[in-house]
Amino acid sequence: MKYADGQRVLAGDVVEIDGRYHGVVIAAIDDKSYLPGGEDWEYLGTGAMIDTDFGGLVHYPEDNEELVLVRRAD
Repeated sequence: MKYADGQRVLAGDVVEIDGRYHGVVIAAIDDKSYLPGGEDWEYLGTGAMIDTDFGGLVHYPEDNEELVLVRRAD
């Protein structure tokens, strides 16, 4: 899965969603990049699981131009 600017979505990324919400990528399933426990979401097959500030865990199954990378994990 990629951001609109072409960068890969990776576990631990802090993202902005739709210009007003934020979240942390728990699982980047396409790249098999997971925070601890995030591998539990691998069964979804594609996309990313993001812990959002508006609705908890949300699965984004494909590239989404509403997702913007704020910063990579430390």
